[in-house]
Amino acid sequence: MTVDRLPRHIAVIMDGNGRWAQSRGLPRIEGHRRGVATVRTVIESCSRLNLQQLTLYCFSSENWKRPQLEQKLLMQLLEQYLIEERAEIERQNLRFAVIGRRSALSDSVNREIDRTYECARDNTGMRLCLAINYGSRGEIADAVQRIARRVAAGEIDPASIDEATVEAHLDTAGMPDPDLVIRTAGEMRISNYLLWQISYAELWVTEKCWPDFGQEELFAALREFAQRHRRFGGLSN
Repeated sequence: MTVDRLPRHIAVIMDGNGRWAQSRGLPRIEGHRRGVATVRTVIESCSRLNLQQLTLYCFSSENWKRPQLEQKLLMQLLEQYLIEERAEIERQNLRFAVIGRRSALSDSVNREIDRTYECARDNTGMRLCLAINYGSRGEIADAVQRIARRVAAGEIDPASIDEATVEAHLDTAGMPDPDLVIRTAGEMRISNYLLWQISYAELWVTEKCWPDFGQEELFAALREFAQRHRRFGGLSN
């Protein structure tokens, strides 16, 4: 597997934490705690491969439908992760980003996000992007509102609006589109994740739940990606 055949940007849907725990007679939150260890493994592996970006679907806008106790525990786990992993982010020289509607998050979670941003401000390595309270339809709606406000202010001519205009107003503005989307736990759907950005991404699904996903599975996904022919709507030579 050569460097030129690696994806620049991998986006991951980390699914199956609760099912992993329940199949072992454990509370669902234990699956999420175990999933944090997988996050560490995947981040370090991708950083060593010098990928440009890794985006992790941490908490979707639809996850607020889960039981209130699970929501609370997930937010506590996220806050704990941001605090405990800050030194590791610095050690690995990781850039840091968050996409999603932060206004719905608690003050304490937002505070730790800001502190992590500050810690990683001068880093130059792989960008670690966390999707928190993120939903792609909401992101696109927010982008349309931003554009509409600029049109109303006379800053943008409606006739000039194109794909680049929309892209510049998304949460992911300035980031490369994902080349590879990995989903665990065997589910064959996108779940409102980066719908605009993954238009031409390659999809790779494993039956393994996220806590059981490791370097072996990651490398299997990368090997398969390297063998695919990406034509972007054109024809192979």
